[in-house]
Amino acid sequence: MSDPLKLALVGCGAICRFHLDGIKESAPRIQVTAAIDTDSEKAQNIATETGAQAFTSLEEGLAQGDFDAVDLMLPHDLHEEIALQCFQAGKHVLLEKPMAPTLDGCARILAAAKEAGTVFMVAENAQYWPEIVKARDLIHAGAIGDILTARAGFVMEFDDYWFKEKKPWRYEKQRTGGGVVIDGGSHWIRPLRMWLGEIDEVVAALDYPLAQMEGESLARALIRFQSGKVAAFDAMMLETVLGPDPWWRIIGTKGEILIDGGFTGGIRVFDADHREGMQVQAAQGYAKSFGPELHDFSLAVLDGKELEAGPEYALGELRTALAMYRSAESNRWEKVWT
Repeated sequence: MSDPLKLALVGCGAICRFHLDGIKESAPRIQVTAAIDTDSEKAQNIATETGAQAFTSLEEGLAQGDFDAVDLMLPHDLHEEIALQCFQAGKHVLLEKPMAPTLDGCARILAAAKEAGTVFMVAENAQYWPEIVKARDLIHAGAIGDILTARAGFVMEFDDYWFKEKKPWRYEKQRTGGGVVIDGGSHWIRPLRMWLGEIDEVVAALDYPLAQMEGESLARALIRFQSGKVAAFDAMMLETVLGPDPWWRIIGTKGEILIDGGFTGGIRVFDADHREGMQVQAAQGYAKSFGPELHDFSLAVLDGKELEAGPEYALGELRTALAMYRSAESNRWEKVWT
């Protein structure tokens, strides 16, 4: 195994920029040696920037490229097919969330990963989001006492940054597996699991105000954890003007942790000594999660380090989303793990 790890970036669209910047900033043991995209211009742009080889198909890259691992950043409906190809070629695989749009697809991917015997990681970058990690540490240190409840609010004005393609795949339910809950909502569900433990059941309602999106663009839900605690979850992408709102609130017996809204929000603690709020970490934000994520992947491959969260753990966000979809149809609480 080469050190640094030779990595192919597969899918050179919007999220690739975050991954590449993260590698440059915080993953010194990764060398990008291949850029693969069906859009030759996108692949070549990344190749020019990194000194990598450019390819317009995975088959071409596997046949001619020099890399030991792949970073798969593709539409959800392609995850299973491409991941299986990479495992069959003996590659280590970092796969963007969700693992697949269906549990059956996930099971096939996990089986292929086990058979290949290579490192497999699902890229849920919220696991490394600086504000999320700091909140977890504060909770474990007892900063706000025992947790009573929490609220996660993935609520934002519609932004075409993620919809730049001529026919954006995120508009198509068949390609995504749903809407905002199964896609961006996972970044808000993972922190709740990190802070409050595993989820037991959910009850949810969906709506479709974003006309161009087939899947839901609005969801409101309650999440009950195995501990019995309950949190609120909102997922909304709306074409309107929104006021400021924290993205997470964690309420305990001694105070509250608040993570400000926006991709560069900071973290504050409110308690008896700081009723106006005390900033405990300057804003770092969403973009700062990708470097540690990719560094963790490289250490798992190169040094055998255990991942911060194994691929099976990522089933929790998918199962929660699917349970919300079932709940919207049944109008009742739905179990996540049965």
